[in-house]
Amino acid sequence: MTDQRRTIAKVIEAASDHPDVEELHARANALDPRISLATVYRTVKLLQEAGILERLEFGDGRARFEDSERAHHDHLIDLETGDVIEFCDPEIEALQERIARRLGYRLEGHRLELLGRKIRS
Repeated sequence: MTDQRRTIAKVIEAASDHPDVEELHARANALDPRISLATVYRTVKLLQEAGILERLEFGDGRARFEDSERAHHDHLIDLETGDVIEFCDPEIEALQERIARRLGYRLEGHRLELLGRKIRS
């Protein structure tokens, strides 16, 4: 692994949000100005293929990414701001398990994305 790829991997590992490739490039480039956008694209592709990085689509036309080693969580996407809120709800997790069992399956994983608008009072 090259130094530039190591820097990109560190940026991904440090991200607490869901950056797209351009955001990853800006963060990596701040640490090492020699890192090109093409290098970020190639590195992201390699990390995806290795199962280290997960690609997410939130309906805004941008592929976003997160470290696939992060603890399980679901997403609530604010349709007005694009903010992505991570959450984990034991009731939802249990319900999904029950549904899978009722249909004759053992749940191996899932992805849940809720889309919403903030309630204004």
